Amino acid sequence: MSDFSASGDLSGVKRVSRVEFSLYFTLILTLALGMHLVRWPVMALRHLSLPKTGPLACAIKDARAITPMIFRG
Repeated sequence: MSDFSASGDLSGVKRVSRVEFSLYFTLILTLALGMHLVRWPVMALRHLSLPKTGPLACAIKDARAITPMIFRG
């Protein structure tokens, strides 16, 4: 059974410029990368093995999750 309750009309949705989104993404990525560069060696020494993902991958993941949250609302 299909759900036809959503009309799909996006005329009332405000679009954010790519420049603004990229600026926030870059800022969050920079801050997250700094935190993960400190956290990654600590976790490696604590568990005596390298974490599965590196600091850059973790920072990108965080930035991709956090940036859209800023523009929702």
